[in-house]
Amino acid sequence: MGFFDFGTIFFLIAAVVIFFQLRNVLGRRTGSERPPFDPYTASRTEKDATQKPENVVSLPRKRMPGETETYAAIDAFAKPDTDLNKGLRAIKDNDPSFDPKVFVDGAKMAYEMIVMAYADGDRKTLKNLLSREVFDGFVAAIGDREAKAEKIQSSFVGIDKADIVSAEMKGGEAHITLRIVSELISATRDKAGAVIDGDPETVAEVKDVWTFARDTRSRDPNWKLVATEEED
Repeated sequence: MGFFDFGTIFFLIAAVVIFFQLRNVLGRRTGSERPPFDPYTASRTEKDATQKPENVVSLPRKRMPGETETYAAIDAFAKPDTDLNKGLRAIKDNDPSFDPKVFVDGAKMAYEMIVMAYADGDRKTLKNLLSREVFDGFVAAIGDREAKAEKIQSSFVGIDKADIVSAEMKGGEAHITLRIVSELISATRDKAGAVIDGDPETVAEVKDVWTFARDTRSRDPNWKLVATEEED
């Protein structure tokens, strides 16, 4: 029978002691350990999380024609396969943020602001809401009124209806025409204060056909009035 000498026993005991120490320090595998550290993956992840290039701007994804989700709001607003629906879809294709209902709400606010600014002779407000051609026409009318010392006394009652009647893209510009039915109390007074047009006591129904436009290639989100027509 073989035997171990003192040196062999000593190294055997030392190996067992070292094994148990390593076991206590490192622990045992349980199946829930973290994956091995990958310096390349970690550095990329950390860089992506903390550094965002300043010259990169996130843009909305340009949806492909036929994606129903894109046109859901438009189809609910205008019957599919109609000229109006097609025109609104064309605008949506060029301006992913476009929503017809939101547009109408904004147009109604703009309508009231323009009507009241014209009555008050507020050129500054009109300049921000009108195209150059329409602005020039309004300013000319205001100037003529001021030259005669005439004043418009006007109260805006409200808008009964505001319907989109047509929509189209003209190059990079979106054009939308609305038929607006509103109620106003309006009277024009001469230099002496006598009423020469309208009635300061009567609510009158006014029907207008206004066209708004916006350059979809521009960062400016605002629409401007580009054409006006009074309906009989």
